Amino acid sequence: MVNFIALDLILLALFVLIAVVFLYKNRSNLKREGLMYLYRTKRGLSFIDYTGKKFEKILRPLQYLVVACGYVLMVSMIYLLVKTLFFYFQQSASSPLAKIPAVFPLIPYFPQIFNLQSFFPPFYFTYFILAIAVVAISHEFSHGIFAKLNKIKIHSTGFAFLGPFIGAFVEQDDKQMQKAKKFPQLAILAAGTFANILMAILFIIFMAVFFSLAYSPAGFSFDSYASSAINLSEVQSIQNITMNSIPFYVITVSNSTYFATHSLLYSATSQNASFALVFDDAPAIRYGLNGAITDINSIPIRTQKDLQNVLNSYKPGDTVEVNTIFNNSVISYNITLGDREGKAFLGIGTYPSRASGFSGIIYNLISLVKNPNTYYISNLGDYADFIYDLLWWIIIINILVALFNMFPAGILDGGRFLMLTVWGITGNKKAGDVALKIMTWFLLVVIALMMVKWIFVIF
Repeated sequence: MVNFIALDLILLALFVLIAVVFLYKNRSNLKREGLMYLYRTKRGLSFIDYTGKKFEKILRPLQYLVVACGYVLMVSMIYLLVKTLFFYFQQSASSPLAKIPAVFPLIPYFPQIFNLQSFFPPFYFTYFILAIAVVAISHEFSHGIFAKLNKIKIHSTGFAFLGPFIGAFVEQDDKQMQKAKKFPQLAILAAGTFANILMAILFIIFMAVFFSLAYSPAGFSFDSYASSAINLSEVQSIQNITMNSIPFYVITVSNSTYFATHSLLYSATSQNASFALVFDDAPAIRYGLNGAITDINSIPIRTQKDLQNVLNSYKPGDTVEVNTIFNNSVISYNITLGDREGKAFLGIGTYPSRASGFSGIIYNLISLVKNPNTYYISNLGDYADFIYDLLWWIIIINILVALFNMFPAGILDGGRFLMLTVWGITGNKKAGDVALKIMTWFLLVVIALMMVKWIFVIF
């Protein structure tokens, strides 16, 4: 992996060098507009013309779906932004989520830069440039194709540079665009985000096919020991112990024994809670069972059902050999099974996903491809992980771009989309302009609030 990072950084340096040389030699096509530099070209115009004419019979009725998708994305983005604001302020200063900046650039290696490796897979420069190519080209060319469909001239295509950030654009005739009827304008504005959603769906299919071929299930992953909720007022005694090199509290309630980590119990008592979630006195926690269970007495375990079927074949008090994989190492445990309602009991569990909002959407999408409680091994070594993470980033960035661009504010596609909508409903263009200003300020205020919270957490 270290060798690949070095290779990736060399590729980044070569890309920057080639880009600088290319832009310098073609500086006559490079113009500054505001804070950005635009490199204009005629490449791709023939493809836009051909596609708009060739598939007119399909694209024209498709505009209704494109516009509908635009409204869905707009409403979804507003909802997610508000929900994110409330979620962000609910995080305590000690929460790792509170230390994530509310706004951070999508640049190579940003998970390492902001210490977000536990939330995101690696984001190499190779991923960045390939994902941006897929996202930007599909987005901008879709704008151009639907513009051409509605008889709006395309002057040029090209790349936009804002410091180290790069994007693509398709430059249509603004006068013709503003004179067009409202529905064609809505279709053209939403076309880019519609293309990003299609790309996300397409790459989810690619990911599913690739994953099924490149990975094999090799074990069952659990994320918790068996647990129960206890009434803190009924606690009879609490003792400190160290078990498997981890400090625990041993808690006695109604002559039953439970275990709790220091942080778990502190969280409950510091919030003056009446109940606390603690771990049952079970074999798994006593033996320090860790990792993904691959087999029990040489019987393969791949799913929770496999585990239950094997445990049902034993009696409480039987000793079994449990093999797990943890940090790419095989660990063997000789565990004496416990007793729960007369059945053999190991004492592990899984937490159902409670993710909501955008994270919930992503979790559910990934779960369609990769079962979160199954441990997989690669049939292609590190190459499989590299390709899988690349596909993951292409999907996520397509969804993020689609959502963000349809937020009804500023110069985003969603800004004029909202203005035209309000104008069409009220018959008053000023009402559309006012709605756009309100939503733009709303976006700026929400971002400012989250950034202020982040600054207080960090400093």
